[in-house]
Amino acid sequence: MKNKRNRLQVISEILRSNVVGSQEELQNLLKARNCNVTQATLSRDLKFLKVAKTPLSNGMYKYIFPAHNRKTLQNEASRVNFINSAALSVEFSGQLAVVKTKPGYANAIAWDIDNISTEEVLGTIAGDDTILIIPREGVTRQRILEMMNLNFADKLQK
Repeated sequence: MKNKRNRLQVISEILRSNVVGSQEELQNLLKARNCNVTQATLSRDLKFLKVAKTPLSNGMYKYIFPAHNRKTLQNEASRVNFINSAALSVEFSGQLAVVKTKPGYANAIAWDIDNISTEEVLGTIAGDDTILIIPREGVTRQRILEMMNLNFADKLQK
């Protein structure tokens, strides 16, 4: 599963409905749901979700969500809505993407892109109203647009 948001949702569902004590266990449960991830990606996802391990009375451990972090996925959805509302256009040069934004919005959007797209984006460079997105090797233009969850039928420039 390449869509980070969907993968985070599946991880959340698994951890809320199962007692999971190790990344290996979680990886196997994800695999059963056709979601193959590396241990490194899983570790980053757990960190992003701010999942913690807590001891159980039987000496085992269980992954839990701290109470103040239950809105993580909702916050990510609101960030994507923010990107959608402030991004004006996307144009590609080779694999590089240039996003035009409303004045003053580029830094905040670049920060969000860097934080929601660890698999797709190597990094961003932002000015006042322009962002340069540097994709990882092999990431397609379509995948960059999907990562940003943008419907650029009216914003995409070829």
